[in-house]
Amino acid sequence: MSKAARVVRAARAGTGTGTGAESRPLRAQIPAGGAAPGPPLGPLLGQRGVPIGAFCKDFNERTRDIKPGVPLRVRLRVHPDRSYDLSIGPPPSSYFLKAVAGIERGATRPGHEEVGVVSLKHLYEVALVKQQDPAVALRGTSLPQLVTALVGSARSLGLRVVPRLTAEECAEFQRQRQEQEAAAAQEEEEGAKKK
Repeated sequence: MSKAARVVRAARAGTGTGTGAESRPLRAQIPAGGAAPGPPLGPLLGQRGVPIGAFCKDFNERTRDIKPGVPLRVRLRVHPDRSYDLSIGPPPSSYFLKAVAGIERGATRPGHEEVGVVSLKHLYEVALVKQQDPAVALRGTSLPQLVTALVGSARSLGLRVVPRLTAEECAEFQRQRQEQEAAAAQEEEEGAKKK
């Protein structure tokens, strides 16, 4: 590529390097207080010329008041002089839904099995938190639309959505779920012994 072509390409990209990678923000999910220079974060930052140690220190300092391990949405815009703008967003909806339902992971076959139960009141509370997210506020999503979207997310995680939920109903569901898991594990164990 000729020197003139490189200059034109750099002008179109809006940066002095010609790659255009610096103009696009880097998006990632990083656990609160868990930024480390190793993979997968280190190589992503290194490709863009960000000082990895300084970024990790900055991120961990900003998230020190948040419960460690909570996945946070991070948006990083790198400037040509290798400085950066860091914006930290709230956790994804799935994190809140799993926390509300008291589960660690979603269903392996959503629609065929239920791993938890949540009420519309829980979804409304999650929607109130999500509505404070600048990305959601920018789209102008109303609260009913947000709750409807959370109902879909809950179902895709294998959660049953009910209008009202008492503590007794929740405990009964969890007891039934544990019995189903124990029966499935026992069947799997017996199948392994037959082979």
